[in-house]
Amino acid sequence: MQHRIVVLGAGYAGASAAGRLARRLRRDDVAITLVNAEPDFVERVRLHQLAVGQDLRPRPFGEMFAGTGVELKLAKVTAVDADRRTVTVLDAHGAEDVVEYDTLVYALGSGRHDQGVPGAAEHAHDIAGRPGALRLRERLAGLDAGQPVVVVGGGLTGVEAATEIAEARPDLDVALAARGELGDWLSPKGRGHLRKVCDKLGVTVHEHATVTAVAADHITTADGACLPAAVTVWTTGFAVHPIATATTLEVTDTGRIVVDGTMRSVSHPDVYAIGDAALAMGAGDKPLRMSCASGAPMAWQAADAIVARLTGGKLPKVPLRYVNQCVSLGRREGLIQYVTADDRAVSAALTGRFAAVYKELVCKGAAWAVANPQFTPARRRRVVQRPAEPAAHLR
Repeated sequence: MQHRIVVLGAGYAGASAAGRLARRLRRDDVAITLVNAEPDFVERVRLHQLAVGQDLRPRPFGEMFAGTGVELKLAKVTAVDADRRTVTVLDAHGAEDVVEYDTLVYALGSGRHDQGVPGAAEHAHDIAGRPGALRLRERLAGLDAGQPVVVVGGGLTGVEAATEIAEARPDLDVALAARGELGDWLSPKGRGHLRKVCDKLGVTVHEHATVTAVAADHITTADGACLPAAVTVWTTGFAVHPIATATTLEVTDTGRIVVDGTMRSVSHPDVYAIGDAALAMGAGDKPLRMSCASGAPMAWQAADAIVARLTGGKLPKVPLRYVNQCVSLGRREGLIQYVTADDRAVSAALTGRFAAVYKELVCKGAAWAVANPQFTPARRRRVVQRPAEPAAHLR
């Protein structure tokens, strides 16, 4: 019988894992099913571009996985039973189905996180997913010159959104509200360049501005300031999909699945979790941050570990480490901040047009790797038939 591998979610992590597994395992031995609600791959790192009116290249999964043996199941995941090894899904017509697995790769990712701020859910836009980016795109297109746009959140997503909007719509009054100082995670050179670009693009930066409420036409900060906002863009972080919390999987208080160094659940050995959905430790025993930069290596680690365990091979011991943070500041400016293995900024940084080209190549390379799994050579290995491991709750 074929070993059934089910991958939930087809973002950077899930799609990469499915393609890598298909390249390394024989089709006669395994059946790989990729479950995703949408039929094409979403370049999440480009959603700020989509929001300002740029069109992104379509990447249908049907073309991406043609000839690989990966079966795409278009459906929304509604529940996971980690003890019975089943996943419940709803298709586009509302029909329910139960999918059984022998090995599960959980990669459902994350979405917007309102942080419990009053009015954020009702009045703020987000770019955590394509539907939100498209709604923001429509709203921005309808704004008249001079109207105020406030981006809340001074991290990577907020900085990219604010500069992209300001460059694409120089007629708007764009502001960025950051809880701390602008670019406080960067090196002095990186912070200086970020501030220079914001000034050049006309982005007003409000530092130490913790937003405590969002209304239809303004935001309020902890010090009582009221900032006008015809549009508020919320970029204060991500929250994981809540499904894992409703399972018997061991999760953190924020709902991330706890995994070991091979991305295997510490409570259920037949479940692997990757991307934003997982709490994995990197260099310096620090948790990997939610990002594409973390998701792809986690997917490779999980896929290689699954292959090793199924074929009797050697488990991967590749350390997961960071090299740089790539930040787009509009289409003509960028910032490449070099970091230590555990993601702390060092003095070296690339800036300007060259950094923008570098970031563009990184984005293209990440999408190409996901979209072309068949072009990475690998020897397919035969699955070693062995008794199934007992479920965690029976141990």
